[in-house]
Amino acid sequence: MEQILLITTLLLLLCLNVSKALDCELNPNDPNRVAYTIVVDKSGSVKRQEDIAPAVAALIEGDKGIFHKCGFVGLQDTLWDGNGRHRYTECYIEGVTDVISGAGQSIYENCEINIPVDLYAPVIGHGYITAQGKEDSSQTNGFVFIGCSVIGSGTVYLGRAYRPFSTVIYYSSFLSACINPAGWDPWEQVGHEASLTYAETRCVGPGADTSKRVSWLQNLSIDEIRHFTSISFIDQEGWTLKLPLF
Repeated sequence: MEQILLITTLLLLLCLNVSKALDCELNPNDPNRVAYTIVVDKSGSVKRQEDIAPAVAALIEGDKGIFHKCGFVGLQDTLWDGNGRHRYTECYIEGVTDVISGAGQSIYENCEINIPVDLYAPVIGHGYITAQGKEDSSQTNGFVFIGCSVIGSGTVYLGRAYRPFSTVIYYSSFLSACINPAGWDPWEQVGHEASLTYAETRCVGPGADTSKRVSWLQNLSIDEIRHFTSISFIDQEGWTLKLPLF
């Protein structure tokens, strides 16, 4: 079943394209937008391996976007957080495989991320929250999770390396028992783990124990933590202050 539900209020600045009444796509040529309370559901049903395929619920490519109390529900590639700077606050994101993927430069604040692997067992054995796609060390993109809650069932990895310089930070977030003790998967970057930036700082919960994490988990300095967790990571010119307040 594929559907899109618009609940309570939908406030967009400049452009929101809903294509084929199934997907939510934001045009990369239309920056500066706010979305409030939109739920996109493309979870579908899975009974066999052949039923599994990428099915993007929302494709975000424009620069300078804020999403507040929005919901994104899918199975694989739920939220394509592509090029551009984005801020997600108090959102609900659900999926199993590469749930949040792309090369966005984004901050996720106080979001709930649900990875219900057992819902699709035994067809799917484990889940991956992120597949971040930073291609080169000169790029500044990455995913930062601040004050988020990660829940789910089965075995879940915090992320896997979609590209050589994949960058994902979890800061002051709750990690449930579904998190695999290793935490991270190098995927196609085996042998190049030193170029990845994966870090967990001040996280709590039964899944926050880093004693059995991969050896290449980064231990960031105070300055590095400030860099990633400051709003300046996505906004150095004050554009977030110019958009409507919630």
